Amino acid sequence: MVFGILSAAVQIAFGAVLGQAAAGTVGLLVGAVVGLLVGAPFGWATASAGTYGADAKGVFLFVVDHTWSLLNTFAGALYLALHLVFGHQLDRVVSAGSGRVNVVEGVSPRYATTIGTVCAGSSPGIQRHEDVHVFQARLLGPLYLPLVALNYALFTIAPVWLLWHDHTNAPINRFTRYFEIGVYPHVWNEAIAYRIQGTPPR
Repeated sequence: MVFGILSAAVQIAFGAVLGQAAAGTVGLLVGAVVGLLVGAPFGWATASAGTYGADAKGVFLFVVDHTWSLLNTFAGALYLALHLVFGHQLDRVVSAGSGRVNVVEGVSPRYATTIGTVCAGSSPGIQRHEDVHVFQARLLGPLYLPLVALNYALFTIAPVWLLWHDHTNAPINRFTRYFEIGVYPHVWNEAIAYRIQGTPPR
């Protein structure tokens, strides 16, 4: 419960600071409301599922997620809020003590998606892959999401990955495959995660 309340409070403050920086006093109020709408469901989820253990590891992960990696946590909290709006279910059993919030349903039945510490649509067969993304976010903090976005943009407009892509087993023969089989598995964060667990789409 304490972690949940602290998480919501930190995200309200984060939203208020961002809002004030963008638009002064009005921005502060709007940012605080956005922080509340995003942070409260995340705080509830972490408390309800016991995401962070009361041991040293749990405290450490909570501190990292709410300081250095706060931008990722806030983005993940927004992602979680959208899942909850659509009626998706929190997976309390898998989330408990894991340092992440798992949602049963994903955005797509074919893929799990992780933003910050929120993982949606995962399964035991791919959870380690998704945990790599959680670790990447914690390691790189505020640099993580911009670096991922930059790599997607670069590989979309300048497909240098074609130089090492497996054209025989994963041909790029349709427009959709350019992104699904080409850009997506070659961006740095996915390439690393697939080396640790999982098979890139073909």
